[in-house]
Amino acid sequence: MANFRRKGSDFSGSPTVLAQLAPGQRATIVGVAAAASSVVAARLRQLGFRPASDVEVIRRAPLGDPTIYRVQDTELCLRRREARLIEVDPGSGT
Repeated sequence: MANFRRKGSDFSGSPTVLAQLAPGQRATIVGVAAAASSVVAARLRQLGFRPASDVEVIRRAPLGDPTIYRVQDTELCLRRREARLIEVDPGSGT
């Protein structure tokens, strides 16, 4: 679980969180924010939100929450409050 937490030396620049991406954008997961509880971090990891995994924003609900993301060929729906805990690198998404 500790290896899922982002460390300052692993990432340069200001972090972007998954909730900031628009539908159609892709990114690579860097880690989970230090503010996340260990239970939430573990659950996100179980769902496939692991460092170095590619993620794509599929679509957002009409009122902006929740959003559907594709991770490892699986589509998952997350609320904005959980998506704000996942830090990504939008420049490296494939």
